Amino acid sequence: MKNFNLSLYSLLIQHFIENETIQTMEAGTILFQEKEYVNHVYLLLSGKVALGRMNINGKEFILKLLNDEEIIMEYQIFKHAPKYHFFAKTITNCEVLVIKREHFEAFFLQDQERLSSLTAWLSTRYLKAQMKCQDLIIHGKKGGLYSILIRLCASFGIKTANGIVIDVPLTHQELANLTFGTREVVQRMLKELKEKDVISYDKQKIIIKNLNYLKKEVDCQNCSFEICGIN
Repeated sequence: MKNFNLSLYSLLIQHFIENETIQTMEAGTILFQEKEYVNHVYLLLSGKVALGRMNINGKEFILKLLNDEEIIMEYQIFKHAPKYHFFAKTITNCEVLVIKREHFEAFFLQDQERLSSLTAWLSTRYLKAQMKCQDLIIHGKKGGLYSILIRLCASFGIKTANGIVIDVPLTHQELANLTFGTREVVQRMLKELKEKDVISYDKQKIIIKNLNYLKKEVDCQNCSFEICGIN
């Protein structure tokens, strides 16, 4: 399922699972806030976590949604006294492996192959971020929403007879936070997609009935899973 990330994730699990702390967290728990000093790195064992930022007016923007078997490392690694660039909060009940930052960094500095795996993982994250920016810049708000829906399908999609169910409940405001737009604009665009029979709803979950329509609108390049995701 997450073959590229899983290799690095598995290395970390194998090394730290017996020596670091596993914590169970309820939905809505804050793992860390922006500008806090980094003390820990987290491995998401199960559940869903949102990463984002808050602007000066208090509006929340969600940059990533993580789901099971993910590495939560949101800082400049190997920097003296680093701080988190984003906040992280659980959106479902979660189980996380909490690793001390100094132990995490030492793990990579002790072995060249481990460091190479980290470098490859970070470069993929960088490329994914660039592709998200491209969609927003080139295609505007509508393209940004369509791109997010495509990425949500890649990360959370479940194929059914009725279409691809995005298996995470999202309000219009939460989608707006993901697309850096407003709830009203997102609501209007989703209404248009529903009228065109591109999407439908089932208990706050979006069903994508015509994924090809969304891909055509944003000139989708059919990137690999490592690039096309909301994580």
